[in-house]
Amino acid sequence: MDATPLFPIGELSRRTGLSVRTIRFYSDEGVVAPTTRTAAGYRLYDLDALLRLELLRTLRELGIDLPAIRRVLDRELTVAEVAAAHADALDLRIRELRLRRNVLRSVARRGSDPEETTHVHRLTHLTRLTRLTAEQRRRLIDDFLTDTFPDPDAGSGPDADAGPDPNAGAGAMLRAAVPDLPDDPSDEQVAAWVELAELVGDEDFRARMRRSSPGPAAGRPASGRPAAVEVEAGEELTAWTHRRVTEAAECGIAPGGERAAAVVDDLVRRFAEAFGRSPGPEFRDWLARRFEEAHDPAVDRYWRLVWIVNGWQEVPGLVPVHSWLVRALRGDREEAAGRGDAAARPVSRCGG
Repeated sequence: MDATPLFPIGELSRRTGLSVRTIRFYSDEGVVAPTTRTAAGYRLYDLDALLRLELLRTLRELGIDLPAIRRVLDRELTVAEVAAAHADALDLRIRELRLRRNVLRSVARRGSDPEETTHVHRLTHLTRLTRLTAEQRRRLIDDFLTDTFPDPDAGSGPDADAGPDPNAGAGAMLRAAVPDLPDDPSDEQVAAWVELAELVGDEDFRARMRRSSPGPAAGRPASGRPAAVEVEAGEELTAWTHRRVTEAAECGIAPGGERAAAVVDDLVRRFAEAFGRSPGPEFRDWLARRFEEAHDPAVDRYWRLVWIVNGWQEVPGLVPVHSWLVRALRGDREEAAGRGDAAARPVSRCGG
């Protein structure tokens, strides 16, 4: 019967690809103990030690820490259990690194800042945002919602007994569309989250959100009152406008595209009749300026970021009516060229 082969440390190094110094370290740590020693005191290792070292090397190359590897070698944990735990840890690390990468790209796009101290402070702030856990991200949004539109069901605060809150609808819409970064976000979602987190922390934006439309579809200030131009045009025309523009936007019709022209021409004609004016270029420009008064680009940007973060392709009832109208009235051809008009991809329910 053949004797079990024994390997000196040099041969073990050659077979495993590990340095003699590394093997000696693992041996001293008791992870891979020598089977015996020669008369001169040199370490000898058996086949089991060789296999343990090969497994150890593989797991270390995968980034698994030594204490976990020791438990695998001692059969306290299976390789599958350790692999699953470390894969989860890597997922978190990857998300954090992607967030940091997008922060750095965001800062780089802005270029040099004459006030370098301000530049550094902003970079520090954005870096902190990348370290937030899912719970902390949720708390950040909750704080924004509570501060901007307090929950009427909370039953607390100085105005708790002041009667119905005219902003209740706005708060409800915001809470129904909370941005929630998925477990495996795309680069676009990560970048959107970083921008969104910075936006909701801005006090000026919170004030603008309170006085602007609670959601792009509502087309109304947070007070629930219609925009001034809509009051003057009348409820029936306002309702038609919102319905028609919502349908166009949900069908993918770009505001500067050819298919938008029919919608805009009809809209201008109806508003011109309501105001007793001629539907020419001067009136079209006047109408665009009136709708611009009801539209806040920062609020529109908030909703667009929410859609990206949540991975929403279409959100019925949350179409940016006023911003679509303004771009369409001004003939936003540049956007149409960039996005492409829906005419090339007809949608049956849109009459395409």
